[in-house]
Amino acid sequence: MARLRVALIGAGYMGRLHAEKLAAREDVELVAVADADRARAEAAAARWNCASSADWRELLGRAEAVVVAVPTERHAEVARAFLEAGAHVLLEKPIAATLAQAEDLVRAARAAGRVLQVGHVERFNAAFRALASRMGRPLYIDAERLSGFKQRGADVDVVLDLMIHDLDLAAALARSPVTGVSACGFRVLTRDIDIANARVEFAGGCVASVTASRVSQSALRKLRVFQPELYVSADLQAGRLRYVRQTDDAIAEREEDHAGGDALAEQAAGFVAAARGAAPPVVSGEDGVRALELALTVGRLVRERLERYAGGA
Repeated sequence: MARLRVALIGAGYMGRLHAEKLAAREDVELVAVADADRARAEAAAARWNCASSADWRELLGRAEAVVVAVPTERHAEVARAFLEAGAHVLLEKPIAATLAQAEDLVRAARAAGRVLQVGHVERFNAAFRALASRMGRPLYIDAERLSGFKQRGADVDVVLDLMIHDLDLAAALARSPVTGVSACGFRVLTRDIDIANARVEFAGGCVASVTASRVSQSALRKLRVFQPELYVSADLQAGRLRYVRQTDDAIAEREEDHAGGDALAEQAAGFVAAARGAAPPVVSGEDGVRALELALTVGRLVRERLERYAGGA
């Protein structure tokens, strides 16, 4: 089978990581890189021995699939153009800047008969995959995602930058519609939300408490999931799982090690398989819409609370 011809749109930090994983695959040919910064595009193209452009429009029709890793406000414009040009699209999260744009992208992908996969890379985390395969009916989910401040990602609030990962994971585990959301949060180092906590209720009875901070002293990515007779604690950063259950009137504990996995490489493999028609995308456009709707709702509720109790400070 001929190699899948893939182009990279946006050669920033995440774009280069995507390109690295795809270029390493024997079934992929990285054919071009586009970036508004011509020097950055040329440097990336030289690394992978492919064409470069400062205008992504020049690559329309030149690749079977594209990775779109441009700033969030450009997602809708760029991804839609490539879908309509017949390319499969792996789109960095969040899927778009607005819910209307996100829903439009899903319709465009459906009309074009092309794959739209959204880059919620934590779905490919080996520890999360192992946890999800064992959960039947989770009733409570507790997620924490903490990091130190980085300028990269500061173009959006902490909900769209970090929390959206865990909102997506919680929705994937709950497997039922959202029935209620409450949230609080604060501005610390930027003019937007830097710390937030959300409580999400699902129709199936599951409740998720999700916390995200980008002004913490140390990094943390923890997920705890409870269901009848089973509690699972996941350290998504270290790749460790701990299962606690009751058996024969005793508490039994078991640990698993899933360290060393490469979620970005697994995501690339999933995208190639979906583009080839071998499997559906693990994170579909519809999943991206659901995560964005939750994140936008949380952000709105936090800002309303700030206006009400802190005068918008």
